[in-house]
Amino acid sequence: MQIAQNTVVTLAYSVTDSDGDLVDAGEHPLIYLHGGYGGIFGKIEEELLGQSVGFQKDIRLQPEDAFGEYDAELVMIESRDLFPDEIEVGMQFERGAEDEDEEDMLYTITDIADGKVVVDGNHPLAGIALVFSCTVSAVRAATPEEVTHGHVHGEGGHLH
Repeated sequence: MQIAQNTVVTLAYSVTDSDGDLVDAGEHPLIYLHGGYGGIFGKIEEELLGQSVGFQKDIRLQPEDAFGEYDAELVMIESRDLFPDEIEVGMQFERGAEDEDEEDMLYTITDIADGKVVVDGNHPLAGIALVFSCTVSAVRAATPEEVTHGHVHGEGGHLH
């Protein structure tokens, strides 16, 4: 079976940055519903369309194809007294949207010093070119329920 709209694809994969440093070892297979449902980056879907089990490829993703460009405006310095006592660098928190047209954002604490806390709303991989190395290990037709819900169900997928 070939990868097409509304097929469930299973990939063995790993991700490195452009220098070859490992970003994600892909310890578990990636299983997604093919066809623009947002389960995988669009460029990867384009490269896999029409392929079948055994297909291997290294797919180069520029920042705009993956986690976006780094946006310095998403870095803020806040007063330390706005945070609980037990915070530390690396902790993340969600900040609710200020109006209904915006989405909630996830921020990471990147520095704490001199009564200030630096928070960054960029994805940790923003601005980084990536290499997604994959092998197609399974392809099957999606169930009508999976198509309706827009994601994979069952083993390795979303369970309700």
